[in-house]
Formats: sequence, structure tokens, C-alpha cells
Amino acid sequence: MVDSVIPLRNLLPGQVAEIFRIDGQPECVHRLEEFGLRRGTQIEMFRRGNPCIIRTAGNKVCLRVERFFDVFVRPTAGQR
Repeated sequence: MVDSVIPLRNLLPGQVAEIFRIDGQPECVHRLEEFGLRRGTQIEMFRRGNPCIIRTAGNKVCLRVERFFDVFVRPTAGQR
């Protein structure tokens, strides 16, 4: 379902989503925002795992699954 919100780690490679929410320690959330990851940002899962690699605005960002933050996304209908 396109309208559901899921954890980032559940996206499949090639799947596109919009960041819905980032929960966590304020300094971690702020750091992700400095990388351009904030509500409404469109991302594509490039590689799943720990660390995962996502693509956004033509750049690849590597994220290690941490206990300090959780990223929730809303999958979109298309793939890139």
C-alpha cells in the first residue's frame, strides 16, 4: 500500500519513498538533516543492510542502523 509508513530498513533496492519522520536523539536527527534528510525528502534505497545506502538528490548516503534514531518513510508508487 502506497500510503503506509514503514521503517526505512524495510525498503527494497530500487524502491522510492518520501521521508515521513525521523525519531531519535536531537543531535542525531540534526545530523541527518544536515545531510538533507528531512520530512518530504524523496529517497531511493540503493542497498539494504547495515549500513544501508540510499540515494537522494543525486547523492548516495550511507546510513548505519543505530539505536539512536529511526527513519520512517512513505513508499511512492514508482521506482527510479
